Amino acid sequence: MSVIVIGATSGIGRAVVERLAGEGIRVGIAGRREERLIELQQRFGRELVSYRVMDVTQPSAVDALDALIAEVGAPDALLYASGIGKQNPTLDEAMELRTVETNCAGMVRIVDHFINYVKREPAYNSRHKAHVAVITSVAGTMGMGPAPAYSATKSMQSAYLVALAQHASMQRIPLSVGDIRPGFVATEILNPEKRYPMIMSAERAAKFVVRSLRCHQRITIFDWRYRLLVGFWRLIPRWLWERLTMIRN
Repeated sequence: MSVIVIGATSGIGRAVVERLAGEGIRVGIAGRREERLIELQQRFGRELVSYRVMDVTQPSAVDALDALIAEVGAPDALLYASGIGKQNPTLDEAMELRTVETNCAGMVRIVDHFINYVKREPAYNSRHKAHVAVITSVAGTMGMGPAPAYSATKSMQSAYLVALAQHASMQRIPLSVGDIRPGFVATEILNPEKRYPMIMSAERAAKFVVRSLRCHQRITIFDWRYRLLVGFWRLIPRWLWERLTMIRN
């Protein structure tokens, strides 16, 4: 098995790399902070870890992805773990737009480029499908007032993955699509001064992610508490949800 992880320098992406490489799985990693990429490569060795510096908001990101694929070989899976999101009660426009650029435009740039690679790569067929997965969020289930761009971009990601799954079926592309929806995970994206309900360590989250990649799961929500929570949210009428004011983190 070989996996490419985009957004490997921190959070869930980094924990996934550590778990995969720790199990002896070949990993290609990408992110903006080269010193963290080098540290991972030095820890696990060049035989297991290859890296490229990448900013997913830039067109040059696809060149870095091509170079990574050339070194790793046709990967079994690609995980898009890049993502940003902040509470934005003042609706700072720059913050909202940065979130859209990374979570939406960056995801489309990387995921579409990889799928087009799968289309022409003979290593993939009906018995050996590539798997592309994106770490979205349960926050994409409903619009969240404290973080409008974050929840909206996560909703867009999930909807886009539905469309890609249908596209792969229509075009007979040897590809499966995964939507991985964590709840609160203890990463740099969270405010360390706040307390979050049902928070999970990045290492525990990585166990769910790796299992999802191996099984080519279509939708993964972890853990059971968030599955119940999401089910409850969907029962709330839109008009009532929009009037709720206690949703703060």
